[in-house]
Amino acid sequence: MKISIGNDHAGTEYKFAVIKHLEAKGFTVTNYGTDSNESVDYPDYVHPVAQDVETKKADLGIIICGSGNGANMTANKHQGVRSALCWTKEIGALARQHNNANILSIPARFTALQQVLEMVDTFLETEFEGGRHENRVNKIPVSC
Repeated sequence: MKISIGNDHAGTEYKFAVIKHLEAKGFTVTNYGTDSNESVDYPDYVHPVAQDVETKKADLGIIICGSGNGANMTANKHQGVRSALCWTKEIGALARQHNNANILSIPARFTALQQVLEMVDTFLETEFEGGRHENRVNKIPVSC
């Protein structure tokens, strides 16, 4: 499975830990995030992740910023992207099961590292249930 990951300065430490965690499990990870703690603009690091998911270059994406909100809003501007802001593994599971989320947005300033790794594992291991949820998910895109 191919995963694209991006982060701003608030998510650098977690990004490195997530990459190490995923690579140890055999995932291929593309890093678009900053490797520094110097202040940067999160859209510059989130758009490439969303583009990878949008164009199917990546199976799933992970984005990390301070609150998770800005990154999540940015990713959701891309067609075919369903980014979910999650802070527990249970919310991550539901985002996949019910919403077919394809990007996990992590709030670095409001989660502990162990919690993040559990969320990532749950998000990647959980499948979309389809069924009654599929009709709802198909109504998300706006046709102009």
